[in-house]
Amino acid sequence: MSQLAAFADLAERMADAVRPIAMGYFRGGLAIDTKADTSPVTAADRECESAMRRMIEDAYPDHGIYGEEHGSVRLESEYVWVLDPIDGTKSFVTGRPTFGTLIALLRHGEPVVGIIEMPALGERWVGVHGRATTFNGKPVRARACPDPAGAWLYATTPEMFVGADAEAFRRLRLQSRAAIYGADCYAYGLLANGTVDLVCEASMQPYDYCAVGPVITGAGGIATDWQGNTLGLESDGRVLAAGDAKTHAAALAALAG
Repeated sequence: MSQLAAFADLAERMADAVRPIAMGYFRGGLAIDTKADTSPVTAADRECESAMRRMIEDAYPDHGIYGEEHGSVRLESEYVWVLDPIDGTKSFVTGRPTFGTLIALLRHGEPVVGIIEMPALGERWVGVHGRATTFNGKPVRARACPDPAGAWLYATTPEMFVGADAEAFRRLRLQSRAAIYGADCYAYGLLANGTVDLVCEASMQPYDYCAVGPVITGAGGIATDWQGNTLGLESDGRVLAAGDAKTHAAALAALAG
């Protein structure tokens, strides 16, 4: 097994470990705390991340970890894991099954492994540099959509676009077929499967987007920031993913004004 394959294997085992933990809390009336940024957090978030961190420390104690709930260690390492234990906590705490777990591995700051795990739906996308993205073990492909006017556009919420970003997103929304909200990380998986054409988001953190890059690119799509740069720890939190290069270019132009 190659080194990258071994890392991907660990990432899948981490997703396997998280699924029963998350489902043990889902729709269970768990307590909800509020973080300093007013976002909700639960015992499920903390326990899921702790389980993943233990597995990383056991297998690769020299690797860095950037986690949403338990902070960061060894970010100067060649390899850094980026973890979002429950992406879509608002969906999770209100009983909607479109929450996910995001697992990414970065090498020299660039994502090389990405997993979108959907515990309540029994669905998983795995993206690995140099390999085709899989959905529940089978290769998937983003679809062609050369005309932005025909593009189905997703974003978690219009409220994530503030100030000039709101006007930029409005321009993109008006040139697209329709905008749909509320899918969280699930939208990126749907794009990889070829049923969604664009995902545009802002006000994101690295644990929200690092995993989606390998998933999208391994399906033949493109995932960048709003300037067309590769996503990584230093990105500004604005994400644009597309299944078609022409639509991605047109969307970048719309965002730029």
